This record gives sequence, C-alpha cells and structure tokens, in this order.
Amino acid sequence: MSLDKPKHEGFLASDVEALKRSISNNLRYRSGKIPLTATRGDWLLAAELAVRNRLVERWLKSNTAYYEQGSKVVYYLSMEFLIGRTFQNALESLDITEDMREALRDLAVDMEEIINYEPDAALGNGGLGRLAACFLDSMATLNIANIGYGIRYEYGMFKQEIVDGYQVETPDYWLLTRGNPWEFPRPELQYHVRYGGHIDQSGGRARWVDTHSVLAMAYDTIIPGYGTDCATTLRLWSAKATAEINLSAFNKGNYAGAVESKNMSENVTRVLYPDDSTPLGRELRLMQEYFFVSASLQDLIRRHQLNNASFDDLADKISIHLNDTHPVLAVPELIRILVDVQGVPWAQAWALAQRIFSYTNHTLMSEALETWPVDLLGRVLPRHLMIIFDINNEFLTMVAQKYGNDNDLMRRISLIDEAGERRVRMAYLAVVASHKINGVSALHSELMKESIFADFARIYPERFTNVTNGITPRRWLSQANPLLSELIDDRIGRDWRLNFEEIAKLKPYANNPAFLGSFRAIKRHNKLRLGRWVRNNLSVSLNPDSLFDVQIKRIHEYKRQLLNVLHVITRYNQIKANPEVNWVPRSVIFAGKAASAYQMAKDIIKLINDVAVKVNNDRDIGDKLKVVFIPNYGVSLAEMIIPAADLSQQISMAGTEASGTGNMKLAANGALTIGTLDGANIEIMERVGSDNIFIFGNTAEQVAEIKNGNYQPREYYERIPELKQALDQIRDGFFSPDEPGRFRAIYDSLINYGDRYLVLADYESYVATQRQVDTLYRQVVRWDVKAIANVAGVGYFSADRAISEYARDIWEVEPIKL
Repeated sequence: MSLDKPKHEGFLASDVEALKRSISNNLRYRSGKIPLTATRGDWLLAAELAVRNRLVERWLKSNTAYYEQGSKVVYYLSMEFLIGRTFQNALESLDITEDMREALRDLAVDMEEIINYEPDAALGNGGLGRLAACFLDSMATLNIANIGYGIRYEYGMFKQEIVDGYQVETPDYWLLTRGNPWEFPRPELQYHVRYGGHIDQSGGRARWVDTHSVLAMAYDTIIPGYGTDCATTLRLWSAKATAEINLSAFNKGNYAGAVESKNMSENVTRVLYPDDSTPLGRELRLMQEYFFVSASLQDLIRRHQLNNASFDDLADKISIHLNDTHPVLAVPELIRILVDVQGVPWAQAWALAQRIFSYTNHTLMSEALETWPVDLLGRVLPRHLMIIFDINNEFLTMVAQKYGNDNDLMRRISLIDEAGERRVRMAYLAVVASHKINGVSALHSELMKESIFADFARIYPERFTNVTNGITPRRWLSQANPLLSELIDDRIGRDWRLNFEEIAKLKPYANNPAFLGSFRAIKRHNKLRLGRWVRNNLSVSLNPDSLFDVQIKRIHEYKRQLLNVLHVITRYNQIKANPEVNWVPRSVIFAGKAASAYQMAKDIIKLINDVAVKVNNDRDIGDKLKVVFIPNYGVSLAEMIIPAADLSQQISMAGTEASGTGNMKLAANGALTIGTLDGANIEIMERVGSDNIFIFGNTAEQVAEIKNGNYQPREYYERIPELKQALDQIRDGFFSPDEPGRFRAIYDSLINYGDRYLVLADYESYVATQRQVDTLYRQVVRWDVKAIANVAGVGYFSADRAISEYARDIWEVEPIKL
C-alpha cells in the first residue's frame, strides 16, 4: 500500500475550512466560550473534539463489520495501556496534521502551544504498558477485530516528583484537571464484580453466596488504525459503589461513615499497582486484578451471546490474550461463568478455555512471577480457588498418567507451591490453561523453556513459541521525530510507516554527504530542544555538542542503573585527576520511576541525584560531564528524549531482560546501543550489524557459570583501583556529606550481599567499551554512518510485524474487510 498523502473521505470532511467550522462550533457549544475569552486549554478541547468526531465514523463502521462478518475477536487483557497523549496520534492516523495546524493558525492559535496542555493518560508505567499500546495501534492498522481491556486508573501509578534528590510520589490528577475528551462513558455497561462470601455445595453444585460486590462501569476510547478506515476499542473499567451514600448515616451527622462504603469500593481503580508491602495493599491489588478480568469476561460473554445461541463454537469466535500474569484470574473466571452461570459442563468449559487463552511471559526471574497466598485467595475469591484446585488436580492426574508418579516433578509443576506459606503460582496456571505461550525475544523464549518453564516445555512442547516485541513507527519515529521523518520521506517515500522494513532503503544514504549533514543537523536540533527543557525545568545546562548518553527505563536493580552510575563516578574521578586531557564531553541522562515500596530503587534515584549535584557544580568539570535525572518519565517525555539520544544504555545483566522496546525506539532514532547480549539487543545487533553496536559483559551462559560458581564481588573491588575508589566514595559519603552513611546499603548490596546482578563482574568490560564510545564519537562522520545504519536496520522491530505473527500463529484470526 502506498502512503502518498492518503485521504479518508467520510461524513465529516477534513479540509481546513471544515476543521475551522468544527473547532469554532465546539468552542462555542461545548465550552461556552468565544475566541476572546478562550484559554489554550479551551482551544485544545475544541480541536480534540473536532478530531474525535472524525474518528467516530470509522469506529462505528468497524464495529458494524465485526458483527456482520462474524469475525473472530481478540480480547487483549492488560493491567497497563501506556497510550500517552492522543491528539497528535489521532491527527497522524487521519493524516490531517498539516490541515489542523493551518486551521488553528487561521484561528490565531499555535498548535504547538496547545499540544502540551494534553496530559499523558496515566494508564501504565513502563514497557509492558507501552507494548500494549503499540499492539492496539497495530491491531487497528492491520484490521484485526479486537478490544483492549484494562482499568481506568483515577490517579495512575503516581506522579514522580524529585525533592532534594528523593523520589516523592504524588497523585497524578490526569482525569481531574480537564477530564478525558477522548473517552465515551458507557453507563449502560455495568457489571457486578463479587468478592468474599463462601461456597454452598448443597444440591450437588457449587454456589458462590453471601458475597459483596463492586460495580464496574465501562469507558471506551477509540484506537484508530493508520492508512485504513479501521478503528478499534480500548475499554477501561472504573469501580463504582453499589450504593452511593448511606443516607441514614449522613442525616445523623456521620458524614464519613455515610460514604465509607463508596470510598472503599472505588479504591479498586484509584491507582495502578497499589503498594503491596502491607496485607491490606496485597488484598487491594488482588481485588484490582480480579475486578478488571471479571468485568471483561462478563462483557465478552455478553458480546458473544448477541450473535451466538450456544458456547459450542466459543473458541472459534474469541481469543483471550493474557499480557503477563496480572490477568490470569481470567482463567478461573471464564470457567466460573461458563459452568456456574451458563450451565456448561466442566469438561467442555475447560476444553474451551485451553483453546481460547494465550499468554505472553515478560520475565525470566522466578521471584517476579506472580503468586498469591492460598489463604488470601480463599478469603477474597473462594470459588476461584476451588476452580484452581480442580484444574490442578486434573493437570497433575494427566501428568501422572503420562510420566508416572514422579513426586519431585509433581511438586515442581503443581499450581500450588506447598513450601512454606501455600501459594498459587499464577504463571503456571497461565501455562496450563493456554494453547500458546510466547516469549518476547529469541533469547528470552529459549531461556524461558530452559529455566522457569522447563518442565512445562517438556510436557507441552507444542505450546511454546516466540514473538519478538516491536514498536509502532508511527508514534516512535513519524510523530516523535518529525524532522528526521521528513528527511526519510524525501529520500525513500512515506511507505515505511506501514511497512517498516522499507526503512532499509536508507542504507545507501549513509555514504551520502548531503544526507549525513542533514541527519546530524536534525540530531543537534533535537538535542537543543531537550537541552532547553532541561535548562528550564532542572536548571542544568547541557552542551548540545556533548554525547547525550541516555538510560530511560523503570528503576530496578536488574536494569543496572548502578553500573551506569559507577561509570559516571569513574569518569568524574578521571577528569579530576587528568584535567589536561581532551575529554569527550558527556551529558548522562536518567529517567524512570521506582515502585513506591522498592527502597533500593529509591536509594538509586537519590544516589544519581547526589552524584549529579557533585558533578554539575564542580568547576573543574565544566561541560566535560553533566548528569541529570528527568522526573516523571512517561510517553511524552520519551518522545522528546529519544530523538535527542546519541547513546542508548541497555545494560541489564544478560538473561534478565525479556526483550525491551526502548532499545528499538532509540535505535530507530539514530542512537547507538551500548548493551549486553540480553533480550532483543541480540536481534538488534544481528540486524544493524555488530560493527554498529557496542556489546560488553558476560553472556547469559557466562552469567549462569558465574552464579553456579563461587562468585566473590569483593575480588573485583580489591583488584580494580578505579572501581574501589568509586565504591568507597559511595560508602563513605563523598556524594552525601550531610549523611555519610546514606548509601551504605548500596555498597553492601554490591560487596557484602552477593552483587546479585553482577554489576562488578561487568564493570571492567563496560568501562572499556565506554572508551570505545568516546573514540568513535570523536569521528563525526563514522559515528553518523553507524547511527544511520541503526535507523536503516531496525525495520524488523515493528509492532505490525509482531501482531501479524500473533494473528497468524497464536490467535488464528484474519483481518476484517472494510
């Protein structure tokens, strides 16, 4: 398909004059404003509604096609959908960006000024949620009938503020400041989600009784495809109390008690990932996970019954995809609805479930695989615990018949972990219930079969597969980096937006002096833009000619921000000791949130900021080294940071990162990767060329050997003087003179408590590789040639390609015809 300025004609025209009329009418009749009194926020809302109206026709047309064609529908269940801002994405999908800019200009409004009034939708945190958002975009673009199901978080995860270098969590009032003009409330779609109670087995069947319930109400957001008339749905659930207020208590003056039940009920969808460090927090998190899968399952069963008289062909009509373990309670919930509510025999319901469910695993770390205490699950969801026990009994009986009574095997694969506190292994339940289980990079999928699911891979070898993650080039290149996109369009046309493999046509231009000059000028422009933001918001000046060294991701020990910090400290010490050397200037940029209960991650954020204070205020250092931590990282910040990056830090310990997608976004925007052979780094290296990436550190096999041996991190500490100096400075308060012992826990984790993620084992290789980075950065043309090779080499890493593989190999769905 060619994308030379496609136009999608419909009931609402999208030319400049029509847009001006729509915007003016919305300003007057929806906001009650005239241009003289309108704020920038008013203008944005008027423009957003003009765009939304133009999406509705596509949306209704697509929904009609689903029903008329009897299409198999994919239901994508995810706790996170990190969709970011919607306005620009919708303009891109309709291909009316320039028309909208001109229409607003004629109304004396600068589009660039009003865009920033739209908040990021606080519906996710990290890569899991952004992957889900990219996948929804690709499903719509590929005409795949689907609904994304999730939670409408009132306050998101949290808004991250940095106060005196510490992370401080505050509510993200993304909905309260201006509402969400992109969503459609569906008060007619409300479902009771039940908790507690007990099981009554009198009469020969299980009945879940004496429960209390919360109402789940639907809110729909249009997900437009690109280069197509297809638009699909993100349906989010919001918790509502079954009784708004206890009027009797209110009239007696007990105002708090009058709304206590309402507040408790609606807490379920207040925040993403409630702090689970307390018993009440863990219970709320369990309630939250069940809340959204119960509402979603009830809804999809209702949708099925609109066109189908029975459940015999349910597996031919729907596919339910579990994005990680958070939605795995959907398995017993489907069984409960089919057996208890619809009267389907157990054997048929379980057989249907094993054809309907598929599951994506996102971690190799066994401690990150979600489990729930049997006691907690039995108290909150007693019927579901009973169903899980029944599934486990059937599964273990099947295994015993096939492999004999191997008690050790049974212990290892049981859905119930009997060691210590009895716990339900949710990932195991997902594997047993799903007909396909996929990893998200080639390495991850192989390690998954060799480690956490080794026994299951022997029992169900046909179930395991790989689908390497991808990103949407519409958001992460076309929208995030418009100048580079225009340059690419000028050379190879626009079709790469729909067929990202077309980007490979850029390869010959790596040797074109004019192209190289334009490429470098665009990179510098993007660095200046980021530099202005940093100066205005963080009061730090970045040299645009310095190497922008970027690590932007969730703060976690396995992602090894500590390794990056150790290099920063080492570099600082080297500059101090050798000021006469012509150092390559660096601007080291960190961003990411730490989970509110994850103290070590929060200590790492504080360390980064304390190091930044020392480095940035040292006159001997000047512009040779700067360190910044950008707070409240999200999609919109990523769209500004990624196009400015020169170096992409992907430095997790090999064998811990499932895939990564930040590595793909950064490479697509011309950043060179420094990374371990972990996750999708391996596949990036294969496609951009080993000469165009900086690989360091131990491989997954070497990591296993080190961990199986007698790893002594202190040996590295004693042997490498620069490492010892940096660690001693961390330990002794060089960066925290006001509280010398502040970072003792970080030092101990690396030296005395085993250095779990082999930071010290990879330090020498990492620092040596960083010297190679410096050497190359001095050679401007060679660096740019390699940067262009990265842009031209990442076409494989498209979410469209990934979704095509899911549709063909896992969901077995065909595109709808429009």
